[in-house]
Amino acid sequence: MLIAIGLELAGRAGTRLARQLGLPASRDTLLRLIRRLPDPPAGPIAVLGVDDFAVRRGHRYGTVMVDLQTQRPIDLIEGRDGDALAAWLRERPCPGIICRDRAGGYAEGAQQAAPEALQVADRFHLWQNLGQAVEKDVSAARGDLAAALAAQADTQRSSQPPPTVNQRELKVVTRTRRHHAEVHRLLAEGLSKAAIGRELGLHPATVRKFANAATADPLIAKNQQRSSILDGYHEHLHRRWNDGIRNATQLTREITALGYSGTEQQVQRYLRRFRTNTRQIAVPAPRPPSVRDITRWIMSDPANLAEQDMTRLDTIQKRSDDLNRLTRHVEAFALMMTRREGHQLDSWISTVETDSLTAIASFARNLRRDIDAVRNGLTLPYSSGPVEGHVNRIKMLKRQMFGRANLDLLRKRVLLQTN
Repeated sequence: MLIAIGLELAGRAGTRLARQLGLPASRDTLLRLIRRLPDPPAGPIAVLGVDDFAVRRGHRYGTVMVDLQTQRPIDLIEGRDGDALAAWLRERPCPGIICRDRAGGYAEGAQQAAPEALQVADRFHLWQNLGQAVEKDVSAARGDLAAALAAQADTQRSSQPPPTVNQRELKVVTRTRRHHAEVHRLLAEGLSKAAIGRELGLHPATVRKFANAATADPLIAKNQQRSSILDGYHEHLHRRWNDGIRNATQLTREITALGYSGTEQQVQRYLRRFRTNTRQIAVPAPRPPSVRDITRWIMSDPANLAEQDMTRLDTIQKRSDDLNRLTRHVEAFALMMTRREGHQLDSWISTVETDSLTAIASFARNLRRDIDAVRNGLTLPYSSGPVEGHVNRIKMLKRQMFGRANLDLLRKRVLLQTN
């Protein structure tokens, strides 16, 4: 019973439960009992799943091995490079199939120690990498989409639009301009980036971002692309302001009826910039959806999208040829992945890598470096899904042990706990 308690709760928590059950034992006793347990028997492995996990994020990493036929972990080792995997494979019978992510280290290690094994790139990681490329291309195309929506709004307005008011610059824009100017001034004086960070109280990554930008405009544009809960309601607020309705409570009630889910304070903060002016303000052009929303719509199964989201996706596809082509590329990859049609991979890569969409074209070209494993992943039924589940369980056990356990104790608990 003490062993069972130790495996489930480890030291301090196990001690408290054991005391309540009339089995007083110190935490050291429980941990000693766990460490003395023999490893579970492990026979030949036909299908091996491999993935990394953080022992201490940013400092130490390990690798978990899972028998994908029984879906049980068989070992945890230190390190996540190819040499660690190769050393582990040399001590055991060679598996027939190795499922892994697209990290080059695992590919090299498997090739060194098990050259006859069939390597399979995991579909989850392929889809995740595709999503990252799609997000970059959506971000690049969103500016053209905003211009198209603005042009459409201009044609729909009257020939004499309301005059523009001198709006106060947003604080984040003013701060960005100031930091950019200060960073470049100090660079011109000969200070290093580390010294500039200490001088201005900025993170080193922030200093590099400002130093690499020739002007502040790209950084400001990125800030202005941030989504807001008031997106979609600016036009109504501006029109009502020009009608003389300037009470934030009333305006909040009006946009709440249109679907707004925020607070009145957020409306007040937005309207505050217009309070010092008595003239009318320009009605803004419709703002395009956020990068995250567009990416989610493109990467989702159309059958799982809400009708409103499908309508908005159709609208932006009509407005942007880039996003229309991007959506078609993603749909083709999704069909190839779900139908296990890996034989179409070369054709898909050839089509996409010549497209002007730089991020997804780069993703397609990079697939050629691991083409056999990727094709196997899109053809065979094996995947690293069970491995990802065990990685999540490892994270839970680490939190339960407050991150203070050595790898040997974590390994015992992972291998010997019953699911």
